[in-house]
Formats: sequence, C-alpha cells, structure tokens
Amino acid sequence: MILQMVRAKRRQVLIDINTQRDFMLADGGACIRNHRRVLVHVRRMMAWARRREIPIISTCEVYPDHNGHDGEPKYCIDGTAGQRKIAYTLVPNHIIFPADGNTDLPRDMLRRYHQVVLHKRCMDPFDEPRIDRLLSEVCAAEFVLIGACAEGAVKAAALGLLQRDKRVAVIVDAVGYHDSREAKMAFRKMEAKGARLIETRRLAGSSHLRQVGVCHCEACQRLGMKVGVGHLDEN
Repeated sequence: MILQMVRAKRRQVLIDINTQRDFMLADGGACIRNHRRVLVHVRRMMAWARRREIPIISTCEVYPDHNGHDGEPKYCIDGTAGQRKIAYTLVPNHIIFPADGNTDLPRDMLRRYHQVVLHKRCMDPFDEPRIDRLLSEVCAAEFVLIGACAEGAVKAAALGLLQRDKRVAVIVDAVGYHDSREAKMAFRKMEAKGARLIETRRLAGSSHLRQVGVCHCEACQRLGMKVGVGHLDEN
C-alpha cells in the first residue's frame, strides 16, 4: 500500500480530469459546450494549487488512432495536438504514467512531484488499474475535482472516490459538459452521494481574468467577456 503519499491528512488533493485540448478548445474534437467559462476557472484552480503547493493528480484520455470511439468523432488520439493538456494545467515538476495496465507507483511520488499525470484508455478513471490504485490509496482530507465532463469522467471519478469513503468537492464552474440536462442530473447524483458542490471563488477567490489565453475562438478572445458565476447557462 502507498503510505502517506500526501504528507498530512489535513491536505486537499486537486484531481484534474481531462483538461486536454480536444475537450477544452473550440476547435477540439470533443469540445465541451461551456469551454470559455470553464477555462477561466480551471486556470484559477491550477494557480490556487500551485500557490498553496496542493498535490495535483491529472488524468488524460489517450486513444490509439484505430479506436474510432464506436463511430463517434475521434478525439484525444495518441500523439496528436488535441490529446495534449492545456499549457497552464501542467506544472514543471510532474511525472507522467502511460496507460499500460500496470499498477506500479513510487512510494514517495507525491512528495517528489507536484503533479502526477496518468493516461487512461477509457472514460472512467477507475477502469485503469494504476489510477484505481493511486486514488484508492492516497490519504487526503478532501479530493477537489475539476475538468471534463460532468456527465462522464468527472461523475465517474467523484462516485468512485465516494464509494471508497473519500471526501469529495466538485468545483461546478470548473467542470465542463456536453449536455446541460445530463450534467445537471450528474451534479445532483454526486451531491446525493455525498459530494460538496462549490464554486471556484470558495477556494481560490474571485478573478478579474477576462481572456483564457489558449483558445482563439471569438468568444474566448472577446475583451468584454463577462465571467459569470452560473455553471449551466451557457449556450
């Protein structure tokens, strides 16, 4: 068992789910509907984790080119630009593990590295043996979730952690979705199972940021954009 990977049980751990170009940018293969707002708040949460030296565990979907996602548009294909993480979601001191079916992990990993990036070949992170082991064995006061998508990987991660008796907080304005109705249902289910639903400002304060810095679509480049606090009202 991995012992005390987080030095003090009082500490939080940021779980950064699928903050990849294909999910987060307007020209990505599976862009979330509320990407503009989510990018602002993801950036804020990552800055919060860096400033407070909060350990970061990131998961990324990575598929082979022949996968095809059961006829759906291809996205997060291994080796493509769309599979890469958004620049500000990757800290310098990190380590990356491939999706290879192994469960090996260094005992002092989260003391040596600020961020652990784990690839997965599936939506549910707990279907990947190494991620399952890490999230099951890490000791922390609370797991704070951001990323994409609310109705998919974020919900699966939250419910999996709760089933393992972990405390979970979901940062609702830093979580993207493809279907607002399904996302609302997912948030309700996570809350019903015991997750806290909170906004970025509760942990990281308010931000005056008006541009997300990575997406070049018209909405993200608009200087007068208003960063709202609602999380399910963007068309």
